[in-house]
Amino acid sequence: MADSEAIRSSATTIADRLDRTCTVIVNYQTPDLLEDAVASFKRFYPEVHLVIVDNGSKDESSNVIRRLCKEYHLCVFLFLKKNLGHGPVMHAMMERAEYEFYFLLDSDTVTKKGGFLEKMLAEFDDGSVYGVGKVAPFNKHGFHDEESGTSMLIAAYMLIRSSFYQGLPPFEHHGVPVARNFYESSKKGYHMIDFPIERFIDHLHRGTVGRFGYGLGLKGKINYLLNKLGL
Repeated sequence: MADSEAIRSSATTIADRLDRTCTVIVNYQTPDLLEDAVASFKRFYPEVHLVIVDNGSKDESSNVIRRLCKEYHLCVFLFLKKNLGHGPVMHAMMERAEYEFYFLLDSDTVTKKGGFLEKMLAEFDDGSVYGVGKVAPFNKHGFHDEESGTSMLIAAYMLIRSSFYQGLPPFEHHGVPVARNFYESSKKGYHMIDFPIERFIDHLHRGTVGRFGYGLGLKGKINYLLNKLGL
């Protein structure tokens, strides 16, 4: 009896966390990829809140997004007047802190099977966990560093506890927009949990960056130089 009650309690906890979870997909002129990302995610998670943020697209994206949000339950959209960069848009959503958990999902992804959000949310039983997803070592400049890098989540599909985000450096316009935020979070003792999200979601690697680049300009060159100098 006690075991069955514990199982029901655990299930209720995860169900409650799903209700307090929001998925965010940022789009910039990749409506063809966005359709697949939304449809495949909603196939497995029709009751999870989804926000589609359009980052100043000048193509037919707005029509596609409106249609998607009519078609799928708990789907809303936000249109920005100009492209702010992926990192700043993620920051704007996290800063709102309207949900306890944010699942940040790239527009060039295809969800293959469900069950991953429940498993990821269960990791937050540990009060020190900040995020769950695919972990890789990067330094504070966002460069891969196997020897001394900090464990950071790959931004394409990561689940974040929003309360921990507040008070940390914002996600920024960068090749690795999470780098500074995650670097500082590790100094606070927050933990990242490695989860095999790639078994559930394909990241196609042919989204906005593949078509339009990072657009970092001088900022990208300065960051590269700082990394080379070890500063």
